[in-house]
Amino acid sequence: MTSSRPYLIRALYEWIVDNNFTPYMLVETSSDSVEVPRAFVENGRIILNISPEATHSLVLGNDAVTFNARFSGAAMDVNVPVSSVIAIYARENGQGMMFGEQDDTPPEPTPGRSGDKAAPASDVKRPNLKIVK
Repeated sequence: MTSSRPYLIRALYEWIVDNNFTPYMLVETSSDSVEVPRAFVENGRIILNISPEATHSLVLGNDAVTFNARFSGAAMDVNVPVSSVIAIYARENGQGMMFGEQDDTPPEPTPGRSGDKAAPASDVKRPNLKIVK
C-alpha cells in the first residue's frame, strides 16, 4: 500500500489555504535529496512558507514537494521528498499535523486476522459474549 503522507499533506494544505491561513511545512534536512537553502537550516530542520503568495509552481506530489521561492531576494528551486516532511500547519494558530516515523515496509500479518490464510480456523478464538442481567 502506498504512503498516506502525500495525501494528508495535500488535504491539510488545501484546508489551511481555504481558511485564509498561511501553510508552513517543517522539513528534516538531513537527507541529501532535500534541496533547500542551507543558510536557513537550524538544528537540521527548516520551516518553509508554502502559501500561494510565497511560492511559484508549487507541486504537492506523491514523491516530493517542489516549488520555486525567493530567499533573501534570490530565487531558488526547492525539492523536499515527502518522507522528509515532519509537519504541515497553519502559521496563525498552529493547527495542522505532525507526522511520525514513516516505515516503508508493511506490517507483519497477525495470525488469525480476517483475510489471513496462514492461521488455521481451529487456532482462531471466537469472541465469547455473556448476557448479564
